[in-house]
Amino acid sequence: MNTNRNDPLAFGVLVLDTKGEVICATDLARDDAVQKRILERYRNEDRRRGMLALEGEPKLIATFRAGDDATMFFIQNAASKSTLFDFVANVDFAHAVFDYFLNNPYESVVVVDDQARVRYIPPVHERFFGIEHGEAIGKKVTDVIENTNLHEVVRTGKAEIGKLQEMGGVTRVVARIPLIENGKTLGALGRVMFKGPETVVELSKEVVKLRSEVEFYRKELSGLKRRTFGLDNMVGNSDAIRQLKADIAKVAPLSVPVLIIGESGTGKELAAHAIHALSKRSENPMVFVNAAALPASLVESELFGYEGGAFTGAERKGRKGKFELADQSSLFFDEIGDMPAEVQVKLLRVLQDDIFERVGGDRPRHSDFRLISATNRNFQEMIAHGEFRLDLYYRISGVTIRMPSLRERPEDIPELVQSFLVAFAERHRTPVKGVDSRVYSYLKELSWPGNVRQLLHEVEKAAIFCDGPEIALDNFRLMPQELGERPIPASPVEAGARASASGKIQDAIEEMEKSMIRDAMVKYKGNKKKVAEELGISRAYLYKKLSEEGPALT
Repeated sequence: MNTNRNDPLAFGVLVLDTKGEVICATDLARDDAVQKRILERYRNEDRRRGMLALEGEPKLIATFRAGDDATMFFIQNAASKSTLFDFVANVDFAHAVFDYFLNNPYESVVVVDDQARVRYIPPVHERFFGIEHGEAIGKKVTDVIENTNLHEVVRTGKAEIGKLQEMGGVTRVVARIPLIENGKTLGALGRVMFKGPETVVELSKEVVKLRSEVEFYRKELSGLKRRTFGLDNMVGNSDAIRQLKADIAKVAPLSVPVLIIGESGTGKELAAHAIHALSKRSENPMVFVNAAALPASLVESELFGYEGGAFTGAERKGRKGKFELADQSSLFFDEIGDMPAEVQVKLLRVLQDDIFERVGGDRPRHSDFRLISATNRNFQEMIAHGEFRLDLYYRISGVTIRMPSLRERPEDIPELVQSFLVAFAERHRTPVKGVDSRVYSYLKELSWPGNVRQLLHEVEKAAIFCDGPEIALDNFRLMPQELGERPIPASPVEAGARASASGKIQDAIEEMEKSMIRDAMVKYKGNKKKVAEELGISRAYLYKKLSEEGPALT
């Protein structure tokens, strides 16, 4: 048979004896160059069975051992860019891969042609259907496989994935896929995907379980974010803190800019997070800017971002600035009162026009962000001295929220202390410490210039120095001259012990009495009615003892 060797369907057979001598060669195999290359591979690699791919004029070759006397090579032209050629050329054990896919019961395929006639059925399927090897070849697939739909896939050219098919009284999950080339359906193949629908049911249950877990953790994360930065974390039940929470709840859903003012340590950042968490923008993270730490030389690149290559050291792809990052979210400017004058001008421009450009760019950009600012500075004084622009002040202070100092809400101190101790115990995995009742009275009398932040630090230090289960007064190592507070009062027992040094019981009793009256006066802030009720004495007796000691007790 003479074949055009350039024909993509050209074919040839080469037969070698046990010594590697040519017994027979037809068509493509008669080419001396092809024979030479095959012989080199055959002798060097000792390949007796498998698949080969020859470079140059690409050829695909299948080799078989014909008994003990000869080896046969089936040669066919191949496209050098074909996936099959690349696979055979790069995988020396390509034949083993094909064997696996053709013989594995859950990977092997039934192949039909464009007339839905069986062209290949794996041995495992032949055994399953009870037919002899090769008996099904050429028959209509509907005559061989019960409940098949491969003939419809051939007709429509549409795949069917994950379909149930009952065969031999067993239900399987199958896939039916058309084989299409140049818009023409060449045939189709069918493959078992799962042993049975119960496998799919189990898989579906596992997917549902995983989805449920993901949704649970998503809700937990969302709840954690709100608990961490929401109103619940603003500890206290005083009138001042209740009013603050009410104000935040009213302003949070609106898109107006908010200015948070208050002394250092009062929790302005916490209030900003609460406003964001209760707003419609809470799904996106709030963007933080420390205005005091923003260097003038980097303000444009930090706020506006920059295009790639805008300046030496710039990232190749460019970078988004704070304004872009805060789009559809909140932009929190902390310490805005310390913002340099040149930065104030740049911020004012963006707030007026809602437009900015990246450094090195020429395309106007828009960002829809909600501005939240915070400061501990006095704006009236700053504006009067020309340190802050009046027009910018009006832009940032759509609504002003004032954070109360700790001095204004001393009744919240016990609850704050408890929350600090619980957090401290969780962080360090230690038992939660109790608190001596006299500690609260003492802490309420302090001025707390550092507010809640200072209270937090002092409580944590006391917890560290406390060796027992309960924090006492002597665990607080505050410096009176720094806070302007009274010295830590002695307990009644300690006072009596000191007085007993005189050796007289009456002196010890009087000293203990004075100490108890002093503590009660501190606890009830000089309310003599409550002090008398607390100590179980008449108000007349209380007035008598107070007059005897003068300012020492009052």
